[in-house]
Order: sequence, then C-alpha cells, then structure tokens
Amino acid sequence: MSDLFSDNGQNSPKSPKGRSRPSSVAAEKGAAGAQAAASYDAASIEVLEGLEPVRRRPGMYIGGTDETALHHLVAEILDNSMDEAVAGHASIIEVSLETDNFISIRDNGRGIPVDPHPRFPDRSALEVILTTLHAGGKFSGKAYETSGGLHGVGSSVVNALSARFEVEVARDRGVWRQVYERGIALGPIEKTGVTQNRRGTTIRFQPDVEIFGNLHFSAARLYRLCRAKAFLFRGVTIRWSCDSSLIRAGDVTPSEATLHFPGGLADSLQDELGSDAALLAPIWADDADLPAAPDGTRNGRIEWAVAFQEEGQATFASFCNTIPTPQGGTHEAGCRAALLKGFKVWGEHKSEKRAASLTADDVMGTVAGKLSLFLRDPQFQGQTKEKLTSQEASRLVESALRDRFDHWLAGNPAQADQLLARMIERAEERLRRKGQKDTLRKSATRRLRLPGKLTDCTRENAAETEIFLVEGDSAGGSAKQARNREFQAVLPLRGKILNVASASAEKLRANQELKDLIEALGCGIGDRFDLSRLRYGRVVIMTDADVDGAHIASLLMTFFYRELPELIRHGHIYLAQPPLYRLTQGAKTVYAMDDADRERKIRSQFKVNAKVEVSRFKGLGEMPPGDLKQTTMDPKHRTLLRVIAPAEDRALTRERVESLMGRKPELRFAFIQEHARSVDVLDV
Repeated sequence: MSDLFSDNGQNSPKSPKGRSRPSSVAAEKGAAGAQAAASYDAASIEVLEGLEPVRRRPGMYIGGTDETALHHLVAEILDNSMDEAVAGHASIIEVSLETDNFISIRDNGRGIPVDPHPRFPDRSALEVILTTLHAGGKFSGKAYETSGGLHGVGSSVVNALSARFEVEVARDRGVWRQVYERGIALGPIEKTGVTQNRRGTTIRFQPDVEIFGNLHFSAARLYRLCRAKAFLFRGVTIRWSCDSSLIRAGDVTPSEATLHFPGGLADSLQDELGSDAALLAPIWADDADLPAAPDGTRNGRIEWAVAFQEEGQATFASFCNTIPTPQGGTHEAGCRAALLKGFKVWGEHKSEKRAASLTADDVMGTVAGKLSLFLRDPQFQGQTKEKLTSQEASRLVESALRDRFDHWLAGNPAQADQLLARMIERAEERLRRKGQKDTLRKSATRRLRLPGKLTDCTRENAAETEIFLVEGDSAGGSAKQARNREFQAVLPLRGKILNVASASAEKLRANQELKDLIEALGCGIGDRFDLSRLRYGRVVIMTDADVDGAHIASLLMTFFYRELPELIRHGHIYLAQPPLYRLTQGAKTVYAMDDADRERKIRSQFKVNAKVEVSRFKGLGEMPPGDLKQTTMDPKHRTLLRVIAPAEDRALTRERVESLMGRKPELRFAFIQEHARSVDVLDV
C-alpha cells in the first residue's frame, strides 16, 4: 500500500493503452501540483476576528444584500426594543426615517448596560455587545423570559454593515454615547450628560453602500413593519415618523402616526378583513399561558385571532417572540391540530359521523388567522428566523388552544353547527374531486364521449347553442321534435335527480343522471372545472309547470349552485317558462301560465260570455310539439328566466339553500311554519 504514495517514478500516469504519458505533460502537471502544494500552508489559513466575518459574508447573517436584507437591519434593532416592551420594561418605541438613508430607533426601556464588562474590563458592556458576535443578555433567560434575539448577533451585525452607527443610552441618571463606522468604534464610550427621568436606548444608523449599493429604505415597508409589531403586543405604543420627501408619489404612508392596538391580533385581523367581510362566525380571539414545564418554569404564552370566512382565500400569519415566521413551523402545526380535533369532537357530540373524515386542510381552507407565540428559547431555521422548528411548540400550542376552542364551540352552538357543516361540505368536495373521472371535451387526439340520451345540435360555436334539460323520455321526445336542431340540444333526465345538498360524496359520484349531465356540459367539475370548455352558451332547465316540475327545477338549481357555481355566476343557467293552459275560441289561441293568468286572459283576450275552450297541459310530454315550440323553445316567442345569485346576498342564498335543501328537516319545518300564512293556493 505504501508504494502507491511513494515518489519513485514507478507509478507514473499511464495512457489508455498502458504506455507512459509524454514526460512534458507529466512535468507540467507535477510543477502545477508542486506550486499548489507550496501555496497551501499554514499561512493560507485566515482567522477572521471581530465583525470581519459579517462584512465578508453578510448573506449568512441577514440572508443577502437585497432590499429584504436591508430592511432586516431595522427589524433586528426594532426586535431588541420589542423584547424590552414584552418583558415589561418599555412601553414606547419611536421609529424615525431620516434623509440620507438614516434611521433612528428609540425606546424607554432599561437601556443597554454601560459599565465595564467583567470579562473585558477595559471595554463597556455596550461596546462588547456591538462589536462581538454572540454577545448578549438573552442566552440564560435571566434578563428576558422570552425574546426575539437569540444568537447575540443582531445589533453587532447591524453595526458591522453600517457606514455609521450611533448609540445613546440613558440609564442610572446618566447619558452615554458612542459612535462606530463599519463596526469599528471611533472612540471610547463617553458620558455626555445627566438626566432625572429619561431612560432607554437610541440607535441611529446608515447602511453601508459598500454592502448594499444604492438601495434605500422604503417608508411604506418600514411603516408596515412598525404597524405589525404594534399589533403583536398590545402593551406597546410605536410612534412612527419620516421625512415627507421620502414618501413616494401615490403612497398613502403617513409621515407621522401613533400605533397602539389594545385589541392586539383581533384588531389586526379585523383591519385586514374589513368591516364587510362575510364570516360564518364572530372572530375567535384570545390569549393564554402555555402549559408550564414539569419543574414549574413558565414556558411563555400565546395570542391568536381566527376568522372562519364564508368564502375567500385562506391566509394565516404566525409569529414567535414578535418575529414573523412566513414559512410557518411547529406552532402553526399545533394550531391546525387543535382546530381539527375540536371540530371532530364537536361532530361526535352532535352524532355527525362524517366529521371523522375531516382533515386539517378541510378546516383551514377558508380560515384567516394570526398566531403569536412567546416561547422560552425557541429554535428557528437560520438567522433570518422564517420558520419555527422547536419541537415542543406544537404540543404546547395545541394544548393551550384545544380546551379554549372546545369552550368557544360550546358557547356558540349555532355558529359551531354552521362551521361544522361547512367543514364537512369541504371534505365531501375534496372526496368528490379525488374520485372524479370526467370525460374531457373532444380534441384533436381524442373524441368526446357523450351520454347516449343526449340529442346534440350541429352548430359548433358554443356561445350560439343551448341545451334543454327535461324530465323524462316523454318530455324529451316532444322537445326533440320542437327544437331547432341547428343550435338546440336536448338531454332527458330520469325523474327527480339527486339532492346534492343532502347526499354523500359517494352517492353523488355514483349517480348516473348527474354523470350524464356533467359529460354533456363538458366543462368538468371541482378542480377540473374549465369554463372555456362549456359546450353550450345557455343551459335551460325545462320542467313541467306544476309542483313536481318546480321541485325538479329546484334540485337542478341546487346542483348548479353547489357543484358548478361559476355557471350561475357567469349567467349560463336559465329556467324555461312553459304554459299550464291553452285557451281557444275558434281560430284564436292564447296560452296562460297559471290559474290567475288564465282568468285574466279570459277576461282581457276574449269577448264577454264567449265560450272559451280551456285545455290544461298535464306535462311537457303531453304538450304537442307545435305548442311547445311556440311557447317555450322558439327564441322569438318564449320567456326565459336567468338564474342569478347576487354577491350582496351570498349569505342569505347559502342559508336558504341549506335550510330548504340541506340535511336538517327541522330547518324546512321552521321555514314552512314561518311562511305558511302567506300561501294562498296549494297544488296538492
């Protein structure tokens, strides 16, 4: 083995055929290797001291040198002031954006210690903090129970990356000041005055152009940061100011503002949602202490605000020790678990077996929420702290939220039932999407499979075509004879279709009538829905002019409202208006829609005491094709009602569909009792 590493020339490189390479090549490579070996010695090993590593590799400490990293400098200093406020030592923080890219942050906390450091007696504790990585008062937990600064690098990193960094401390009835440039002190700390009541720390700095180039602070971005911090701790007031010349044209950022929110996260969430937000229940907001450690040590506390939206995009913002965690983490996982288990337990309490199929995504699908955790010694992913990784956080958050969520549901039973119904609806929608096997529209490589009962039209432009949904083969036969085959299609449906508002996902997937309807329309359903693939410009529900026909029409409208709401939203669904009576006298024929219309037209359309022959259509199947065409299908003479769901009445529409078509008969009974007195005529 040792021969392999000897330098005796016996193991010189070989050519592919086994011959030795030319000596000149070997010599060149040998010379290069010798030069490299000579250049890599003890002198090649650099030892970066002080803050030099930060200036060499700023991305390691603040994530880069872009605008986000630039504003992260402000967050590091502001977080220190917030830690003082959360610990109960500060109540006011002042943030001021000045010209020349300077920013000043001042608090009325205890002030950074200025006495000599025990380990470095020739330097003040202030200078040690600002010039030494991993130096700070947040490691042991003695000075701060919870804090956002954990690694002792925040202030020193900002100092290192600033062209000028000024610090002023007021404590112990004195005022001290020190100035730095690019992390190097221009002189020792100096006492500049005395004070009786003032205390706290003021830091003013200007980012170094050698690191950040010509990037400048954004007033709007900094104002949003201050506002977010004020929301996160209700015990702090943040006073914001900036030079008006720094506010960009069209920007609504104020030049001065006092930010204080006694409602905390609830105020923040309501502010984002707006006063007209459509919610299924009042915002659930509260705060609580986390379960203590086995030795009785406090672990921290949690604050939250959760809104269950009727519709809309799910949004969830989380924080740990006032640090935003845009990538979430274990505290968000604990919140999701608490809400999911709460709804499942409520479902068991209500004997609702379908609640067992709920997942966290079903629950969180339309939730807008904010979660703020204050935790001892949290663990983050990286120095920029975008994700919380503390394993115990999930258990602590779930434990703190579960009991309170159960109590909240029990205290709001009507809203809890409504929320559970909404979650189950989302779960069944998810299961439908999972089990769906749609037939795609005709393409160049695949022909569309259409239902056998569909009688299609010949025109290819979908916007110019319409499909009539009729009840039964008999009505379908009349409609096929009465239609204009160029642009009118007919699909007979067998009897009353499935009530999708009360049926399970399995029943919906197995229902052949609905499968035929979906295939005929061609636009898909659920996450495969594509309005551009709709095969007909109008979808016309054409049922008998009696109670049964109205019921079938209601079932079809419920199907479109629940499964294909975009067709209603874009005005594709219509109701045909077939007449109930034909009135004839000699050669004159008039059609009447109902009993009242019949009496009115007999009086107005015919001579007094004339003998008028009245024929009642028992159904579309028994209506002569000529009458059906003349009254209901010919665009020149017919009347169509467009089905709409006004945006301003979304809540009422959803409530009405759930009451009349949903699973709970007691809601229908209550509706009948409430409106029974207004019914004049019953068709029984």
